[in-house]
Amino acid sequence: MPRYEFRCEQCGSFEYWRSLADAAAPMYCPVCQREVRRIYTAPGLVRTPPALAQAYYRAEKSTCEPEVIRREPEKPREQPAPPVFHQSHGRPWMLEH
Repeated sequence: MPRYEFRCEQCGSFEYWRSLADAAAPMYCPVCQREVRRIYTAPGLVRTPPALAQAYYRAEKSTCEPEVIRREPEKPREQPAPPVFHQSHGRPWMLEH
């Protein structure tokens, strides 16, 4: 239920919670019971501190499409020489007798 602001000519302004269905119905002052006018005001917007605004900006930016970063192709590394196995003869899994 939204909260509406009303102004009574005699008693001043006041706020009252009403359902959307009752928004167009006439309202009466709770003190003097006169019919009152509704005051149309801007929505209650809160000013965000700069540090918090920057955090919101970063959060919004992170939901966007990611930024593509291209890397330089890496230079091929020099491969070390393969180890040399000296094998006399025969089968390597057999022990010499």
